[in-house]
Amino acid sequence: MENQTVIEGKTVAIISYITWIGTLIAFIMNKDKKNAFTAFHIRQMIELSLFSLANSFIVARYTGYWVYGSINFLLFVLWIIGFIGVLQGEEKKIPFLGDLFQDWFKGVA
Repeated sequence: MENQTVIEGKTVAIISYITWIGTLIAFIMNKDKKNAFTAFHIRQMIELSLFSLANSFIVARYTGYWVYGSINFLLFVLWIIGFIGVLQGEEKKIPFLGDLFQDWFKGVA
């Protein structure tokens, strides 16, 4: 990735990691600029947000709190991996389904 692209998109990419509201704000801010670095991290946060919603509404309802809490911890670790990637100016994909979600949501951000 070009250094200038990373520098221009880093602030908005950081905003995208502040809950789903930050992701929505970053999406709106990136709508006109179309920064590739920012778009990558917005897609990463869409993935984490979807998994978090599924964990909250499906897993928490039908399993015990140990399973729910374990998945929440895993999601937090994945969030840290993504956040460190944005701070370092890297497009570090979240493990497991990062490639798949980048492909599915390439038209979103």
